[in-house]
Amino acid sequence: MFKTRLISGIILVMIALAVIITGGDLLLGVTAAISIIGMFELCRVFKTEKSIAGFLSYAAAVIYFLNLRLHFTADTMMLVIGFLILLLAVYVFTYPKFKADQIMVAFFCFFYVAVMLSFIYQTRMLDAGKYLVWLIFLCSWGSDTCAYCVGVLFGKHKMSPILSPKKSIEGAVGGVVGAALLTALYSYIFKEQMGIQLAEVWLLAGVSAVGALISMVGDLAASAIKRNYEIKDYGKLIPGHGGILDRFDSVIITAPIIFFLASSVMR
Repeated sequence: MFKTRLISGIILVMIALAVIITGGDLLLGVTAAISIIGMFELCRVFKTEKSIAGFLSYAAAVIYFLNLRLHFTADTMMLVIGFLILLLAVYVFTYPKFKADQIMVAFFCFFYVAVMLSFIYQTRMLDAGKYLVWLIFLCSWGSDTCAYCVGVLFGKHKMSPILSPKKSIEGAVGGVVGAALLTALYSYIFKEQMGIQLAEVWLLAGVSAVGALISMVGDLAASAIKRNYEIKDYGKLIPGHGGILDRFDSVIITAPIIFFLASSVMR
């Protein structure tokens, strides 16, 4: 299992490197595909993956990502609100075919997965985006690795004993500090290319510390859903890791945080 997990992890990182470095339409298309697969995995948990509401959420995700490229409207919130109104219309005019929770799940899957993950692409499209986008992964995957190492060596106090008994407070601190230090080193190396000074290097390190802390919420939230519905993994797409949501659970919640905070630092 460890060997399978390691090999698939290396392949995943290599694909991520190639896609994010290339950016543009390739990154947009891959992010959209990952989002729709993740939405399907989440809808399947709630047994709505093949319902009308589920298909509407997939269609809404496609339209949302197309808008990021073709700019039908500059205000993406209009699309989000429009999708909510459409779901409510389906709920009303097909009543009593759907229950309220099925409609809410369809909207949640769209917003939680597609809208949130789209900030990987949106961050990459910033002026210094080809450098800033990596902060998303330093905050999620990087902090997760640091948290694991520190937790194994020094972990004594459980952070969430019922939900995730293996995670410790010491590991969480190690993850936050590790993400900040990795970002400081990364930003210092590329500060000239990013057009920043030493002050911005430390500000970006602080951004990553916040992102790493929030990424743990995303990780635990995804675990909580699995516990509620008594499933081990969201899928089997990535050998040794599970599904898209199992690997991108912390990235989902970190991406928009990095987009807004890092873009503020770079102004």
